[in-house]
Amino acid sequence: MEQKKIERINYLARKAKTEGLTDEETAERDGLRKEYLDAVRRNFKQTLESIEIIDKGE
Repeated sequence: MEQKKIERINYLARKAKTEGLTDEETAERDGLRKEYLDAVRRNFKQTLESIEIIDKGE
């Protein structure tokens, strides 16, 4: 995910806590959060798929 999008998520989160968000900003925040979570899940899945378990046969 692009750094600009992450910065925008953080900005909207801070604004939500201090002044509140408009309906458009809330929709934008929700969309960006979904995109961020999708990226995290995709990266986590790739990490898990690259793990190779080696059994030493104790």
